[in-house]
Amino acid sequence: MKIGQKINPSLNEYKENLSSYKNILERHKKLFTEIVNPNSPSIEKHKKRGKLFARDRVSKLIDPKTNFLEIGTFAGLNLYDGVRGGGSTIGGIGTVSGKKCLIVANDATVKGGTYFPITVKKHLRAQEIAIENKLPCIYLVDSGGAFLPLQSEVFPDRDDFGRIFYNQARMSQMNIPQIAVVMGSCTAGGAYVPAMSDISIIVKNQGTIFLGGPPLVKAATGAEITAEELGGADLHCSHSGVCDYMAENDIDALNITKKVVSNLGPRPKSFRDKIDSVDPLFSADDLYRLIPSDSRKPYPTREILARILDGSELDEFKTNYGKTIICGFARIKGNLVGVIANNGILFSESALKTTHFIQLCNRRRIPLVFFQNIVGFMVGKEYEKRGITKDGAKMVTAVACASVPKFTVVIGGSYGAGNYAMAGRAYQPRFLYMWPNAKISVMGAEQAASVLVQVKEDSAKRNGKKINEDELNEYKSEIINTYTKQSDAYYSSSRLWDDGIIIPTDTREILGMSLDATYNSKENVADFGIFRT
Repeated sequence: MKIGQKINPSLNEYKENLSSYKNILERHKKLFTEIVNPNSPSIEKHKKRGKLFARDRVSKLIDPKTNFLEIGTFAGLNLYDGVRGGGSTIGGIGTVSGKKCLIVANDATVKGGTYFPITVKKHLRAQEIAIENKLPCIYLVDSGGAFLPLQSEVFPDRDDFGRIFYNQARMSQMNIPQIAVVMGSCTAGGAYVPAMSDISIIVKNQGTIFLGGPPLVKAATGAEITAEELGGADLHCSHSGVCDYMAENDIDALNITKKVVSNLGPRPKSFRDKIDSVDPLFSADDLYRLIPSDSRKPYPTREILARILDGSELDEFKTNYGKTIICGFARIKGNLVGVIANNGILFSESALKTTHFIQLCNRRRIPLVFFQNIVGFMVGKEYEKRGITKDGAKMVTAVACASVPKFTVVIGGSYGAGNYAMAGRAYQPRFLYMWPNAKISVMGAEQAASVLVQVKEDSAKRNGKKINEDELNEYKSEIINTYTKQSDAYYSSSRLWDDGIIIPTDTREILGMSLDATYNSKENVADFGIFRT
């Protein structure tokens, strides 16, 4: 069924929405540019050494006229003083020699490409994507290893630096190809990256691999030795056997990598349902007029979907039941998907409808795409009596147990248990993206402030005290400011609570690329947990 209708851009409401979103886009563009196209002296020094900038390495590795699906662009934004956002690494999915590959590239222009806590988290997230989607993994190595001033946050825990090499061993066990291209330093524990890869390539007179560098060797043994003598290309290609190919320069190394990928064998045949893509009936630019400037106003969900789905078509499921959520079958860039989109607060009927729909999609092996704009489940005695808790639990169970690939886009608010029920990060969607206007927290700022002020007042009364109005207002203001800051999309993305902030007009393209990235994986139909009746 066709959904959506043409809008009149001259209406005041649409003008206000567009004006408001232009400010949001300006902020996004500024922050994005500072990360992907920085004005940094360290980059010029890097290039003068004959090395390509990390982003140039990625762009020259992937096939011409293909796109790179970047993950975690804003990782580390404002986390560390004087450190550019991005987590000193670039991660994402690109097409190399016709095959989808996961690429991790160290950015040596940020603290020598050393690993901050967020760098480790980003690298592990990239490996998780490779494992889930059975993607060959290419490491473009140029790193000084762990960032020593923060070693206690990088080294010892389960999901710290060592987990990278644990994952490499497990990926090898799973027959996921791994290729390491050493284009600069590869020091200490990082030396295991090429040593544990299927194929290792090193750049002559540029790449070095050693567990302990020249300063450590001198301190430990008293011997003075150059980095090239200790772990250069000739040593590792002619003597140690750590590397398999020696490249003349960065370009040569990337060309060798392409040849290696071309010899990985055929791409597995996919069971996904994909046909030729059909453009929506309406322009994606309309989205900026449709997103309310006031986040408290309801979203025109069907109109938003009509600008993303192929042909603006949605075969809606249970249209007249549980109307605060939209479920239906559609296509995105030709891929058959099950769409689940919020259209208000969640009631029992909404949860039951969604649970039923997820079961159908799981049985039919149809990926699920969630569009989140949710304040949570309905509360109150009447709704508790009718079973909102157990009905919500059914939906949460269905989302958790569905074995088909799940994809989530937070287009508005993402609060409380609604985040869980709509495939938030904890429910392991293959990819999770946020629009720049999106908000995420346990509850809205005003709501949280009201709750905590009430708790403070009740506590004071129990102790026979009274809090004056000015003190309460100041307390409430502090809470609102904290929640507003922490619920911001960029605060989330900086900490890798999502895979990236995407602008609304790119949503369709990015979802299409994300769906294509799952084509190597084949999941078995899984049973569900217990549904309480």
